[in-house]
Amino acid sequence: MLITDHLLLNYKRCNRRTFLEFYGDFQQRDPEKDFLVKLKRENKTHIANVIQNKWIDTQDGNTLNRYKPQASRRDWELNAAQTVALMEQGADYIFQGTLKVSVLDWQTGLRHNIFSDRLNSNQQELLKETVFTAAPTLLIKQPGNSKFGDWEYTSVNIKLGRRAKPEYKLISAFHAQLLSIIQQKVPTKSQLILKEHNDYFVNLDIWLTKVQSVVAECLIMLAQKQEPEVFISRQRCNLCSWHGYCHQIAKSANHLSLVPGITPKRYEYMQKIGVDNFESLINVSEANLAEALDNNDIARQLKQQAIALKSDRPVVRSSFDLVNTQPIPSGVFEIYFDIEAEPERNIDYLLGVLLVDRTTNTESFHAFVAEKPEDEGKIWQEFLDFMTLYPDAPIFHYSEYEVDTIKRLGRLYDTPKSTIKELVSQLVDLHEWVMESTIFPVESYSLKALANWIGFFWRETAGSGDQSVCWYDQWLSTQDRTLLNLILSYNEDDCRATRYLKDWLLDFLEYQRNQSIVNF
Repeated sequence: MLITDHLLLNYKRCNRRTFLEFYGDFQQRDPEKDFLVKLKRENKTHIANVIQNKWIDTQDGNTLNRYKPQASRRDWELNAAQTVALMEQGADYIFQGTLKVSVLDWQTGLRHNIFSDRLNSNQQELLKETVFTAAPTLLIKQPGNSKFGDWEYTSVNIKLGRRAKPEYKLISAFHAQLLSIIQQKVPTKSQLILKEHNDYFVNLDIWLTKVQSVVAECLIMLAQKQEPEVFISRQRCNLCSWHGYCHQIAKSANHLSLVPGITPKRYEYMQKIGVDNFESLINVSEANLAEALDNNDIARQLKQQAIALKSDRPVVRSSFDLVNTQPIPSGVFEIYFDIEAEPERNIDYLLGVLLVDRTTNTESFHAFVAEKPEDEGKIWQEFLDFMTLYPDAPIFHYSEYEVDTIKRLGRLYDTPKSTIKELVSQLVDLHEWVMESTIFPVESYSLKALANWIGFFWRETAGSGDQSVCWYDQWLSTQDRTLLNLILSYNEDDCRATRYLKDWLLDFLEYQRNQSIVNF
């Protein structure tokens, strides 16, 4: 069995993913998303930039080649042998090396057999063939004392993330553990370098203990072939190639992770009182659920959500005051606003506006597009000029991003505070309205999920916020206007979906309000 640092990284994020990488049918996997390909490409560029700035001139191929094994990492056994040879020679840096350790060497020095009390003899025999490998970004020679001489090696891992996530720390500690076995000396440090080139040093006193525990749990799961339960997490699962497969399983079982608001921790508490599917959530008393979750409002909300999903009908949230809350604003002119942004470049490249004239029942789409990243300031001013034509129009959007972006661009381009204040006062967040008023029979409260449920569909079926970013990235490289048109079409439909949702929500709440008054 081959256990790589990549598998352990996935295990920390989702143990089921690691299990499927070992035992799953790869034909069940989703095609790799363009956005994931883009992230991988950006990560390689980030690594090259950091190494060039801090250590090695990567533009000089000969210089770089002196610091890495000749074998590719695909030939991991030969690469690992060449990495050790470079360590024995005392190479200042080792780039694209591989660390390799057997499970027997891993257990040397531990106080007890970490598997013996959990596995039968056949399973323990399976583990005896286990090999651990790791691919640190860089190994750096340091003064010290190791089996190689008066030097040792520490690992550096370069990541595109902005913060030192627990899984990053775990993998850095895993590298340190393998290094300690190979060089017979625990490294003095293990370093992370993140998106802003900021250094982070992992506390090995804490994380070496944690990595031993995680590795043991991972090996036991694989040896026993214990398939972890499905749990759909919208953010964590989004880019996973097994998402479609797992979602089908969850859907067929009416798994509670499909209920918005149910986190892994809440699911754990609910299981303790026998709530493990839609039916049991609907039937459990609100008092018992509230006691398990230690929150009356959450218990009421989750029961309503399960009822809505089971009946495929929306319901008014029990906490919403239908009668006394003022209706969603309307106007002679209404504006529906959506932004497309590229986080890597920190640019908002499209400010999309759908203008609706209620007197003539007409609409027109206006796109302010930065065809080059340096055009952001130009389209921001064009957007502001357009908005001054409609000072009384409510500006509908979905989520806080539009508010935050208006404030960010205002600061960046020295827009008068009074202008920003007036613009923000016109904003109406439909996401906020939805979350306060209505439970929808959906698994996610994204704009697309809600709009699809009420009958609106995007023309670009492959479109998404992530895909728009990929289209823009490709546009900058190719100047293929087809890509720009795809972005415009997708953004226009975002604006139209926002209008569709607003009109639906206004009618729904008005109907429910009238019914409430009649029944009263």
